[in-house]
Order: sequence, then C-alpha cells, then structure tokens
Amino acid sequence: MTATDADIGLALADIVEEAGRLILPYWSHGGTVAHTSKADMSPVTIADQEGEKLIVRRLKARFPDIAIVAEEHASEFGTPDAIGDRFFLVDPVDGTKAFMRGDPSFTVNIGLVAGRRPVAGAVCAPATGETWFTTAMGAMKRAEGGAASAVHVRPWPKGEAVALISHTMKEETLAKLTAEYGFDLKVAMDSSVKLCRIAEGAADIYPRHGPTSEWDICAAQAVLEAAGGSVTGYQGAEFLYGKADKRFLNEWFVAWGG
Repeated sequence: MTATDADIGLALADIVEEAGRLILPYWSHGGTVAHTSKADMSPVTIADQEGEKLIVRRLKARFPDIAIVAEEHASEFGTPDAIGDRFFLVDPVDGTKAFMRGDPSFTVNIGLVAGRRPVAGAVCAPATGETWFTTAMGAMKRAEGGAASAVHVRPWPKGEAVALISHTMKEETLAKLTAEYGFDLKVAMDSSVKLCRIAEGAADIYPRHGPTSEWDICAAQAVLEAAGGSVTGYQGAEFLYGKADKRFLNEWFVAWGG
C-alpha cells in the first residue's frame, strides 16, 4: 500500500462516518423504515439512497479522477460495461435487512481497488459507533470521538475457533462448513462487519458459499488484509475485483484471520 492509499483510507473513514450519522436516525425507527424492492427483489430504503448520494458527492469532490461504482446507482442504471484500473466501490448500507429490523449489524462501506485488488478502505458501523480503516501501518479502529488504535487478526485458537455465519444458514450447510473448515463455535451476524470482527481478533473465519457483489466486501477485505488476514476464492484462488463482464458479482469466498 502506498502512502497515497494510506491517506485515502483515513479520508474514507471520515466519509463513512459522516454517512453513518446521516442514516442513523432512519435506523432508530427499527423495523418501521419504509422501503421498496429492487429488480432482484432485495430491499432498498431512503437511508441507502441518501447515504449513497452523500458518499458520491464527497468522493467526487475529494478524488475527482477516480471512478465510482455504487450499489444503488448500479441497481437502478446498471453496472458499467468496463472499468479502469483504479476505482471506488460503495455500499451505503450493507445489511439493509438487518437495518430494517433494528439489528445493529449494518455498515457503511467505501473500498478502493487498484490492479484488481482492494488497496484501501473504511467500514463504519453507525449503530455501535465503530469505524475500521486502512493505513500504511496496517488496519486501525476508532470509536466515535475516540483515538484510533491498531487492530490485528489473532492466531487460530485450537478448540475455540469462531466462525461468523449468516442468520439464514441452514443446519445442514453449517454442518458441512464445520467439517470442511474445522471451526468450533459459530456466531450469526449480518453485513461486512463480519470481516472487521475477524480483523480485530474477535473471530476467525467467515465462509461465504453464496453470491455477493464486489461492493459488499471490498472495503472490509482491505481492512482485513491490512490487519494480517486474507480472503480467498475457490480452492484458494486469488479474489479479484473489477469483474465488469460479470456485473461485479462475486463467486464464493472465505475470509480468514490468522
């Protein structure tokens, strides 16, 4: 990561926090926020829309030469047919369903891709006041109004390894993943905050054998890798970004701690 990318990580932290402050009042209505359905039948709320508008304005003002691929714009107008080497991925509310039911596990995400890899990013969890971001020295975390401190993945704790899973995972799927990856405990959680919990050493693995979009995990992958973790694709393949030909859709992945 270059010094420029490190500076971008800190700038992105400021932007996701500002967007978090904007959307938080909508979440405080827990379970009653109005929503509509996108073409794929996933929900979208005014918080998603207003948060994205703010983020895009800030990015264009601060980094006018870097392209932006943002979830809600892509949902309405389609993803670009091609993308350059360097671009932002924006998810203004990752975990919209959690947001709608009043669960605190939703996040605001901005990731920077260069050379098909996430090189900088910031993730804010507005409900808990936590923000994780990348720097040249590694991954950092700060609480609202507090100073930032370094975060690191932990070594795999034999007999106590924690997997983060989705709330909707079926028992037979969980049994298969447990056998394949050898974790001992499980915690259900929504959104990209799962990768951040691994980055700070609170969990160890997040196996995702289902579809996601690039904006869902780019920022959090940048944080996790800066903290010493990794994200791998099928059979350990490198997990790459900028898949314009696939509408920026991901295949399955596994996020690892130590």
